Amino acid sequence: MLEKLLNIFKIPDLRRKLLFTLGMFVVYRIGGHITLPGIDASALLQQFQHLRGTLLGLYDIFSGGNLSRATIFALGIMPYISTSIILQLLGAVIPYYQRLQKLGEEGRRKITQHTRYGTVILASIQGLGISIFLENLGPGVVINPGLGFRLMSVLTMTAGTIFIMWLGEQITERGIGNGISLIIMIGIIARYPNDVLNAWRLFRTGVHGFFFYIILLVFVVLITAAVIFITQGQRRIPVQYARRVIGRKIYGGQSTFIPLNVNSAGVIPIIFAQSVIMLPTTLAQFFPKTGWMENATALLQPGYWLYNVIYGILIVVFAYFYTAIIINPTDLAENMKKYGGFIPGKRPGAKTSEYIDRIITRITLPGAIFFAFVAILPMYLIVHFKVPFYFGGTSLLIIVGVLLDTVQQIEAQLMMRHYDGFLKKGKIRGRRR
Repeated sequence: MLEKLLNIFKIPDLRRKLLFTLGMFVVYRIGGHITLPGIDASALLQQFQHLRGTLLGLYDIFSGGNLSRATIFALGIMPYISTSIILQLLGAVIPYYQRLQKLGEEGRRKITQHTRYGTVILASIQGLGISIFLENLGPGVVINPGLGFRLMSVLTMTAGTIFIMWLGEQITERGIGNGISLIIMIGIIARYPNDVLNAWRLFRTGVHGFFFYIILLVFVVLITAAVIFITQGQRRIPVQYARRVIGRKIYGGQSTFIPLNVNSAGVIPIIFAQSVIMLPTTLAQFFPKTGWMENATALLQPGYWLYNVIYGILIVVFAYFYTAIIINPTDLAENMKKYGGFIPGKRPGAKTSEYIDRIITRITLPGAIFFAFVAILPMYLIVHFKVPFYFGGTSLLIIVGVLLDTVQQIEAQLMMRHYDGFLKKGKIRGRRR
């Protein structure tokens, strides 16, 4: 493995891309420590400790902790991701976006342009909401509240989101991997040093013993390996193309396959499910506390059985919902029929579509159940086993998926230049391959 890593730096072009990507990470992390004007950071951090189980706590994870510190990158890349998801959902119901999705490169450019415009609008709205939220969070958080603070905060946070979006695009074009995904991953990984220090303090004080951490380390490795296995899991449907003679040339005749991932929807179902289940707890923060409201929100706190059951069901439901949006069996069947392809033993057209749909339905269920388990795992470990850090959930899935995609791209670069990849036979697969 060490030799494979050294091969990366033997290729000038690949070395430049990696160094450029690392440089963009440094810029992003520097911006994550510049606080908004007019904010008392210490007072804000104390107030934010009570919001970990709300939508704002989820938002803070994706912003790399920038929201809890009220930095210029407080909004993170979430407005861009939210706009991208909205446009993808609109592509399933609005004919205009359906046409754009089928136009190829020109359609992608227009969708990207709309995504950028939508990001600015959404970031401005969210920036205004966060500025008002900061003013009402507690005494001393905002030094001089008022219209001036709100305008300055909206402009600063919106500009920060646009800058992060630009950083991500630069990494994609001139670096290695998907820039937006890598930025989210770096924000998550930035929390790990504090988690390690907390674990070390508990070990030194005797709260957890050496044997506890050995078992925990083995468990972490096994769960991570299982996530990688499921993320790479595929059901390959064989496809045969008939031979066609056009002039003096023969086309087709080869065999290929359609790779259907066990988890085609990725981490999106967990994000949707978290947003839905955290909504009541978030809204409760803005209303006077009553007995029935406190009892209801207590049952929906992470770690309680009702929360786990509802959360798991929502993940499975959203997994099927989002998979149905991104994979259309009818379109797959029609495209195969157009180019003379067929699945052995299945008639082209409706029968092929039904066959693909049946397979997608079957393979989505085990993947969704496993990812529901991974999503519920962190709070279960924290509540019942007093694990001193957050392991699993959205964070683990994002990190594994992004690293697999990035390693796949590095692997391709190495193989193109006649270097061995990380594995001798190059079996690393990304999420979309």
